[in-house]
Amino acid sequence: MSIPEVLFVCVHNAGRSQMAAALLDHHAAGRVVVRSAGSQPADRLNPAVVEAMAEVGLDISKEFPKPLTDDAVQASDVVITMGCGDECPFYPGKTYLDWKLDDPAGQGIDAVRPIRDEIDARVRALLAELLPGDVESK
Repeated sequence: MSIPEVLFVCVHNAGRSQMAAALLDHHAAGRVVVRSAGSQPADRLNPAVVEAMAEVGLDISKEFPKPLTDDAVQASDVVITMGCGDECPFYPGKTYLDWKLDDPAGQGIDAVRPIRDEIDARVRALLAELLPGDVESK
């Protein structure tokens, strides 16, 4: 079986998609190829997002917002959008999911924690779908 490839996309690639990518990468432990990108990438990650992830033991401080490319979409089996609307390219044969999540932009740590926890729950459910019957993730 080939390794599934997942792309998380939001507008700035500074919050939701970065959290989702880090959480899936952690839980999948090498069993899924994970990417994230933004339709209009920001200059840097949201500091409250970096802090919220550090609270759960994941250091994303060296990550940076990346532009969305057609190549990234074409390489992915699953494309998960988070508020980028029609700016995400569409290719037949890909699985597209749209996760409606609050935007952590401009929010403090207290607002970011529940977004992180919601993303974590969705990532765990996605992993169970991508790797059915696989041993429980860490």
